[in-house]
Amino acid sequence: MAYDGERADAAALEQLEIVLRHVMDELTTWHTRALKAESGAPGAGGGAGGAGGAGGGGTRGTELEQENKQLRQRIEAAGRRVSELLSRLTFLEDQARDQTNGQPR
Repeated sequence: MAYDGERADAAALEQLEIVLRHVMDELTTWHTRALKAESGAPGAGGGAGGAGGAGGGGTRGTELEQENKQLRQRIEAAGRRVSELLSRLTFLEDQARDQTNGQPR
């Protein structure tokens, strides 16, 4: 029979896995958007960038650069959060392993 500590660890691990899945989904979404934005940027070989005439080509490029900067910041923040969650997961696994070996922490 599992005691409360094991159930708490299992619940924490389950929540952590859910959070990690959501973070990975968001990273995939942002990565896809960044690739799409870069492929449409002038000079990126995509051809759909909007360098069309005397007027608004630079504006679209500036918008894409700003969006890419924001995407990179969000990806970096998500990466830091994933690292924190992995550290927490490692700690919980070590703690659970020590408890099953009869070595309370």
